[in-house]
Amino acid sequence: MLDAIRWDTDLIRRYDLAGPRYTSYPTAVQFDSQVGTFDLFHALRDSRKALRPLSLYVHVPFCANICYYCACNKVITKDRGRALPYLQRLEQEIQLIACHLDPSQKVEQLHFGGGTPTFLSHDELRQLMAQLRKHFNLLDDDSGDYGIEIDPREADWSTMGLLRELGFNRVSIGVQDLDPAVQRAVNRLQSLEETRAVIDAARTLQFRSINIDLIYGLPKQTPESFARTVDEVISLQPDRLSVFNYAHLPERFMPQRRINGNDLPAPTQKLEMLQRTIEQLTAAGYRYIGMDHFALPDDELAIAQEESTLQRNFQGYTTHGHCDLIGLGVSAISQIGDLYCQNSSDLNQYQNALASAQLATSRGLLCNADDRLRRAVIQQLICTFGLEFAQIEQAFNIDFQGYFGELWPQLQEMADDGLIELDNERITVLPAGRLLVRSVCMVFDAYLEQQNRQRFSRVI
Repeated sequence: MLDAIRWDTDLIRRYDLAGPRYTSYPTAVQFDSQVGTFDLFHALRDSRKALRPLSLYVHVPFCANICYYCACNKVITKDRGRALPYLQRLEQEIQLIACHLDPSQKVEQLHFGGGTPTFLSHDELRQLMAQLRKHFNLLDDDSGDYGIEIDPREADWSTMGLLRELGFNRVSIGVQDLDPAVQRAVNRLQSLEETRAVIDAARTLQFRSINIDLIYGLPKQTPESFARTVDEVISLQPDRLSVFNYAHLPERFMPQRRINGNDLPAPTQKLEMLQRTIEQLTAAGYRYIGMDHFALPDDELAIAQEESTLQRNFQGYTTHGHCDLIGLGVSAISQIGDLYCQNSSDLNQYQNALASAQLATSRGLLCNADDRLRRAVIQQLICTFGLEFAQIEQAFNIDFQGYFGELWPQLQEMADDGLIELDNERITVLPAGRLLVRSVCMVFDAYLEQQNRQRFSRVI
């Protein structure tokens, strides 16, 4: 078992920098418009030839209500009819993509995100899943990881029953905070009873996994109030938890301008919230997976980390990083072999492109040899808290210390500070450094110095 993480306030203050979350390397900041549909078709052809398994991500951007903290690509509307033209274009995209793949390529993973996927009506969800099953090789034996994000205010027992019938076996439930004062400050009123009802339904209907999302650093939060939320969530016994650090960037995300900056907790209070949360979850038996993720010991993520098979992609930590990821919908990102590509983030542009029988690919990146090498290094560090130089040397035919010689002083400084253990054969992220693993990964990021750090959240 991996050692428990160790809280070190001095180290956190020194290394709590703004930086990428490394759901990819290079990160989406590096995408440009030189990558287009031709590159996507080429990558799909390679995927078809290799018969690689697939992971599908479907973006449903609509929400009935706005949450002020939200930085997702979304459309706020009470008009449920807005979904129909979008779904028509989404079905066109499904057909255009699928015809470039082999029908035998199995979809091991499926995820509906948003927005609020359950904004769609039951009939619309049925039709969308029918289209996916018609054009892709979805599994029928419940062995795939088929997940959907749930807003308990938009779901009831009948909704959960429908989702299970359609093949979903994982749910991710947005909670963020249970304190009414915090909920009012972010415009997300959601009772514990609503959340519990959805979880009870998921368990009764034998969903395989339940994830709950929390956010610390929201307006009106205190260490004491957030600790009460965490205790209530622990009592619900989710299989996984994501505990995100709220990044207040009102200059980039308009809804955040409705948050009163004076209501935000001080940095010292945020640190206390995180420290208490870690203590509470550890005491309740949860394992720290990395970044902001926790899981019970028998969860697939925890087991994969123990076995050094855990991976990371645009859906976060995953056991399906070997799959080609196909993103469908506005703003969705695909990762197919060495190609990253993203659909237009503008709803009208996305729909107009598909109305013209064109894919909506707007930007992307094709990894070069250095990108692939650094991606493998960062992936190992962020997933397993360690790196064996020999594995990288063998895979990429390099001398590790020679290739990364200029980074050695930074790594040695981190070793002297107790973040990592460094010798001639490996890097080991120590318990005091695990919360700061992003900072270790940032040493290997060749693009970071060119980037505006304000685009990123802080590590803690």
